[in-house]
Amino acid sequence: MNYSVEVEKHYEVRGWYSTVHEIRHDGGEPGDVLVKAVVGVVIRNPFAGKFVAQLSDLTDPSPVIGHALGERAAALLGGRKVESYGKGGIAGTAGEQEHVVACITTVFGNPLREQVGGGEAWISSVSKVGSAGTAIDIPLAHKDELYIRSHYDAVTFSVPDGPRPDELLICVAVASGPRVHQRVGGKTVADLETAV
Repeated sequence: MNYSVEVEKHYEVRGWYSTVHEIRHDGGEPGDVLVKAVVGVVIRNPFAGKFVAQLSDLTDPSPVIGHALGERAAALLGGRKVESYGKGGIAGTAGEQEHVVACITTVFGNPLREQVGGGEAWISSVSKVGSAGTAIDIPLAHKDELYIRSHYDAVTFSVPDGPRPDELLICVAVASGPRVHQRVGGKTVADLETAV
């Protein structure tokens, strides 16, 4: 199924946006490359400028957004497995933070998990209201165990011309591994693998 086309059947899409960070080191010796990718979609907010109690028009079709963004983000890792993920979004200034949250609930999250190869852990998220070009820091955590400290991270994303006041930016982030040079201890991926 072409999930991007499905998104455009349910939402008025202005554009799809993405970015890839390839990190070789953070001051220490270069080691394994960490790749972080973010994909976002800018959609019209049907509730901009008014308070509406029922937000199901955003929530009900949101599984297709989870599928489309997850599929696109995973592909940007260039064949590497997804180890961590996060989600979020920005409502334009005529909207509410709750409009973003309505798009990224569990019905969105489960398709995202499917697209990134499973995910037992809660998906870290962030939402806010902002003007076009506002940056968002999407939190990342290991997809199968929230308490793996090496994967606590974030990735910054922005769309230069969005979201406009009557739009929503919905986005997901994925990463191929832990922070480069992580070395502060805590539960590890090896601990997770031996527990299985």
